[in-house]
Amino acid sequence: MADKSTSTKAPAHVAIIMDGNGRWAKERGLPRLAGHRAGTKNLRRVIRAAAKAGIQNLTFYAFSTENWKRPEDEVRGLMALLAEFIETEIQELHKEGARLLHIGHLDGLGPTLKRKVEDAIELTKNNTRINIILAFNYGGRDEIICAIKKLIEEGANADEIDVERVSAAMFTAGIPDPDIVIRTSGEQRTSNFLVWQSVYSEWFFPQVYWPDFSEEHLLQILEDFGKRDRRFGGLSKK
Repeated sequence: MADKSTSTKAPAHVAIIMDGNGRWAKERGLPRLAGHRAGTKNLRRVIRAAAKAGIQNLTFYAFSTENWKRPEDEVRGLMALLAEFIETEIQELHKEGARLLHIGHLDGLGPTLKRKVEDAIELTKNNTRINIILAFNYGGRDEIICAIKKLIEEGANADEIDVERVSAAMFTAGIPDPDIVIRTSGEQRTSNFLVWQSVYSEWFFPQVYWPDFSEEHLLQILEDFGKRDRRFGGLSKK
């Protein structure tokens, strides 16, 4: 994954809500799972594009804590696609310097799939080219609740709790907050994704389903991001 020179500094963290797989399939007369399969195949293309652009952290919202409500056959299919992605892609991503991380809970996964995820994390733990953060069985509110419980277990006093202390208790501890959050398909909802971390993220809602989201779409978003005036609650520097 050779770097592609850019005129502006790449954002440290881009997070993506991969939306539109089902509608992509429906418009083609295909079952929903075919859309999820096409979306899974697109991960490789976007990961490589992000690495070329110099992005160091790339988070994918793969399966939410609410997605368990979907039909049982669809859930089974999504689990199978996760296993397939790890089996077919992780060795190559490892060779290219990608590190796999997970946020959320591995509870609910079958023991074989859970072991595959854990083994992939272990295999790539020393890689530094790009962090691929998989939000699987993840929910933003659940993450905040888990952080509160962790702080209580640590015996934190009320006057010790601040933004830094809470951030350190989140699943994403040590990972910078996302500069950019992308939700494909044009839908404009946060859907319980990185609730704490995205308060000052720049959001983009491209009118394209996830299976069709390309390197060109990503580069256009990065260009538009470079033109935005990020004030973080303060006044414009321009």
